[in-house]
Amino acid sequence: MSQYMLLMYMPDGPQPSPEEIKEEHPRWQALYGEMHQAGVLVSNSGLSPVESATTVRIRDGETLVTDGPFAETKEVLHGYFLIEVADLDEALKWAERIPSAARGSVEVRPVWGG
Repeated sequence: MSQYMLLMYMPDGPQPSPEEIKEEHPRWQALYGEMHQAGVLVSNSGLSPVESATTVRIRDGETLVTDGPFAETKEVLHGYFLIEVADLDEALKWAERIPSAARGSVEVRPVWGG
């Protein structure tokens, strides 16, 4: 079995309305339940808004701390699933079921040594 990160990105800007979130909620609950049932879910979490980010860089031996994300972007990381599955094909099948993929994107990346 291999571990994969399913990194959920959403457009930077206005977020879904409370009505849209409520409408999508059953699809999220179904996905969580099916991942648990299949025994593939290792970890999952959403992230605080990008405005709460702090970025650390080390340049020429000096530590630079900046409020906000590393770079300006049109999509920001909103959360992740860490799953353990047989192969990339299975990871992709789970990724395409993430409800927010319809508004943003899901990056699937193998975990080193996972």
